[in-house]
Amino acid sequence: MRHALEARLRQGWDKEENRMSDSASAMSKPGRDVRLDFFRGLAMFIIFIAHMPANSWFLFIPARFGFSSAGELFVFCSGLASSFAFGRVFIKEGWLAGTRRILYRIWQVYWAHIGLALVLITVSVIGLNITGNDYPRAIGLEWFFAHAGEGLLKLMTLSFTPTFLDILPMYLVLLAMVPVMMGLAMLSRLLPLLAMALMWFAVQIYGVNLPGGQMPGMVWFFDPFAWQLVFFTGFAFGMRWIPVPTFERGALFWLCVAFLLASVPVNFWAFTDNVAALADIHNWFVPEDGKTHLVLPLYLHFLSCAYVVLTLVDPIKARLIEVRPVILVGQQALATFMASIILAWVGGMVLDQIGRSEVALALVNLAGVAGLVIVALIARGYKSGPAGKGKMKVARAQESAMAGSAPRLSPQPAE
Repeated sequence: MRHALEARLRQGWDKEENRMSDSASAMSKPGRDVRLDFFRGLAMFIIFIAHMPANSWFLFIPARFGFSSAGELFVFCSGLASSFAFGRVFIKEGWLAGTRRILYRIWQVYWAHIGLALVLITVSVIGLNITGNDYPRAIGLEWFFAHAGEGLLKLMTLSFTPTFLDILPMYLVLLAMVPVMMGLAMLSRLLPLLAMALMWFAVQIYGVNLPGGQMPGMVWFFDPFAWQLVFFTGFAFGMRWIPVPTFERGALFWLCVAFLLASVPVNFWAFTDNVAALADIHNWFVPEDGKTHLVLPLYLHFLSCAYVVLTLVDPIKARLIEVRPVILVGQQALATFMASIILAWVGGMVLDQIGRSEVALALVNLAGVAGLVIVALIARGYKSGPAGKGKMKVARAQESAMAGSAPRLSPQPAE
């Protein structure tokens, strides 16, 4: 039964692959897509700026001009990258082999999150000891230190996350959904799309979420059952479950442009701070829990923005490789994301001491941007060095041993 389902999945893959247009081939083909790395790199820089406390540069990031933010971009790119990294493993080596690969990635990201949390907690305590400012309390650690035993348990079970650390737990749940979606795709490529819609509607109607926080009733800031819509939209494009549109300046392009322009007055602070009616309209479209539940305007705004930007970039996509620092940061997304959180928090501490003049803000922001590039260089060097290569060989050998009994659907090795 399993062999027949996997064969059907492979057949569907080949059929869709043959139907893809030339304009979509660069995005959907296996291997690195320079646009993916470029936009992931941009997302890392924006996340760094957005997470630095009292950073006036935050007032001019793209999210201030529309409903969506770098969060949607990061999650979408993660879904697209996951389709490249894991999708073909499911297809070529079987569902069990793909699931094992997903579990291994979950293991990596889980400990990355725990390590990031411990570093953030430690940095906050050091900041308190040096400056006297209560940085632990600023990121919600007052309860954590008062209830250390329960706090550690909640931290390890992802039911407590310090401020700034909401994305990786959501990403873990999204990764765990991948085998389920791939299993549904073995029956029909429409079933994952239906599951995506049903989960999103369940959140909008019933508020389905996971418990999180020190108090009963608190939930995750990024509801994974809502945000899976963005993640699996990217995943679905990569897997050819849905066709990638042609990037041309036709009716769809101008419709998206009109929506983006109409979004500016009800989002940009220069308008909403001075015209109460515009602020009311924004709050109607995006209520207090709108970000958590990924309300429809956020999703539509992101899709519109993505289509417009990709259309504008399409003629020069080959030249994006020239922006090497951004590409490099995007290629090392997990390492640079973790670094962006710590650098933003440390940058805020530095600004607390030296003031927030325009010169100080420029120096700290640019230093943080440079720091992300340095972290990406270190991560790349480690992966390409003897230690990184040896670790990759061991991991691949372990995966090959675990997947030895899985049916292979193609004579070509998984990429």
